[in-house]
Amino acid sequence: MAQIEFGVGFDEADMPEISPFQVFSRDEWARLRADTPMTLDELDIEQLSGINERLSMLEVEEIYLPLSRLLNLHVAASQELHAVTSRFLGKQNGKMPFILGLAGSVAVGKSTTARVLQALLARWPNHPRVDLVPTDGFLLPNIELEAKGIMNRKGFPESFDTARLIKFISDVKAGKRNVEAPVYSHFFYDVMPSQTITVDLPDILIVEGLNVLQPGRAVKDGRAVPFVSDYFDFSIYIDADVEVIEDWYLKRFLRLRETAFRDPAAYFHRYAKLREDDAIARASALWTNINLVNLNENILTTRERADLILHKDADHLVDSALLRKL
Repeated sequence: MAQIEFGVGFDEADMPEISPFQVFSRDEWARLRADTPMTLDELDIEQLSGINERLSMLEVEEIYLPLSRLLNLHVAASQELHAVTSRFLGKQNGKMPFILGLAGSVAVGKSTTARVLQALLARWPNHPRVDLVPTDGFLLPNIELEAKGIMNRKGFPESFDTARLIKFISDVKAGKRNVEAPVYSHFFYDVMPSQTITVDLPDILIVEGLNVLQPGRAVKDGRAVPFVSDYFDFSIYIDADVEVIEDWYLKRFLRLRETAFRDPAAYFHRYAKLREDDAIARASALWTNINLVNLNENILTTRERADLILHKDADHLVDSALLRKL
């Protein structure tokens, strides 16, 4: 057997394929529910469903209950570690919130997943307070995006007030009281200056957004510049084939065209007046020129940084789960 000397004649073909993930089929993942009780009813599930994604009781039972069980174990371990560390340091520190990051493409169902997890996790007795903050609120206001000439790159990393986002999540992690996050309106397509979400010592904070798994960047003197992902205790990436996500995006656009866009006050009201073929063409252009570029350049590249990847099929059903083992 040939010996491999690092740095000498290294050939990737000589290395075994190593994956940091353990892969579960849907059936294998569903069995991990064990005896976790169902704490949501049909009305809850209907209210938690998204525009395109109609949740079923079966999906919650087979996918989200096992996930809530896993996260409950992580939260309990994190709480215990914080307690023993405080005793070791001789300090009486307050509780440290568990921060859960949720990433993925536009139209992939992040918001629905976040709402379901918030509802399920809040029903566990040892972490009843679960807050949810979408990072859309940390987008720069439209007037600033226009001034910078990057309105067509809304949702890209440079379109966010990253410093404010890091300050927010750092304050929450440090146990500060009444930390405020800005609110974004998809109806008005802008940050709402007079609205905020107040986060006050949650047991769990779910942070949901397109680019939340991006790493911090290095600077010349070697100091790390932190990013949101540095504060996560656990992270999830919602995945699907690109062609499938595009189809979901177009269908969502057409549905909004028949509903929210019809309101004259809506930012995208002009699209409600288009013929269907023109609306499809416009939605396809938005997908190809903006959302697909952001997905390929900034979002998809962070997928393997997640602790768990949930892959969906064309029917919005999770068909496999990849859980980090390394």
